Amino acid sequence: MGKRLVHTPEGVRDIYGDEKAAKNIVEHLLQDKIKSYGYQDIQTPTFEFFDVFSKEVGTTPSRELYKFFDKEGNTLVLRPDFTPSIARCAAKYFMDEDVPIRFCYRGNTFTNTSNLQGKLKEVTQMGAELIGDASVQADAEMVAMMIEALYHAGLSDFQISIGNLEYFKGICAEAGLDEETELELRELISGKNYFGAEELLLGIHADRKDKELLLKVSDLFGTVEILDEAKQAATNKRSRNAIDRLEKVYEVLCAYGVEKYVSFDLGMLSKYNYYTGIIFKGFTYGVGDAIVKGGRYDNLLRRFGKNAPAIGFMIVVDDLLAAMNRQGAAISGIERCAKLYYTPADFKEKLLEARQMRAAGQCVELLPEH
Repeated sequence: MGKRLVHTPEGVRDIYGDEKAAKNIVEHLLQDKIKSYGYQDIQTPTFEFFDVFSKEVGTTPSRELYKFFDKEGNTLVLRPDFTPSIARCAAKYFMDEDVPIRFCYRGNTFTNTSNLQGKLKEVTQMGAELIGDASVQADAEMVAMMIEALYHAGLSDFQISIGNLEYFKGICAEAGLDEETELELRELISGKNYFGAEELLLGIHADRKDKELLLKVSDLFGTVEILDEAKQAATNKRSRNAIDRLEKVYEVLCAYGVEKYVSFDLGMLSKYNYYTGIIFKGFTYGVGDAIVKGGRYDNLLRRFGKNAPAIGFMIVVDDLLAAMNRQGAAISGIERCAKLYYTPADFKEKLLEARQMRAAGQCVELLPEH
């Protein structure tokens, strides 16, 4: 018989004991806050047809998907994120609904990233999607709810950075860039590869003014004051409208009283190509990547047959827990289990005592006395 397998594959891990208890509590606290806004649970399958996450949808690159076949020869994938699944589901079951639909979800996602990136390949995500509302108030509700959920879970030191893809798209359109060049440039700028971006613009002989403005996008980040600078820099209506939208969202966030957690970044360009307008990410110290990501995806549902605007966000629970752990944030509510010891002679009495304690809502471990 070969050596017994006791290790997990690269990129996945076991979670147990106090860590799992803390994870359950944090998930429950996040869910409490999201549900208080009227969001209802939705559960979609762990795997879907490949087309739900295809390149046309604009989700995770094909090489990072876990793909396999069913008996009929269909290509299936483990979900890399929830949004396309929920868009498919909303299009199928709420085709004729014209009032806003609010969903929240919790589950694991799977991405086949390189081992060199040091990221987990299976993570737990929680999030919310608001479908059928194109308003500024919907944008602000998403951001405010996300801030309140993180705070409610026990994280107090974090920052939500908000951008608007329309600003960048307006400059690209003015510069006459085709879609392929725009996506390539978007990838270079979002990956902070400014030399690559400059090289690309030189290669297509972009106008000097357009080139400077496209490269300047990555410098437009900071407090609300940066929006004035961004508006001055833009010479096209589409980009200026994008800033107007951000200013209005900020106004509503002030009404929620969460503006101290908010900053702006016009160089934020998500790798998910289904995002269309406002996008945002949440950062805290203790983890390198964003613990929260979200944005507006007004064209995604159309791919599944329903023409409806939408906005959503997701929280990477594993990263949130890692950050809270490194920051020493207290997670209240981990119940310590009482231990009750028995001998063969008094087992029945101890069992009765344990059952009474459990009936009263206590956690009791019944153990043999050594």
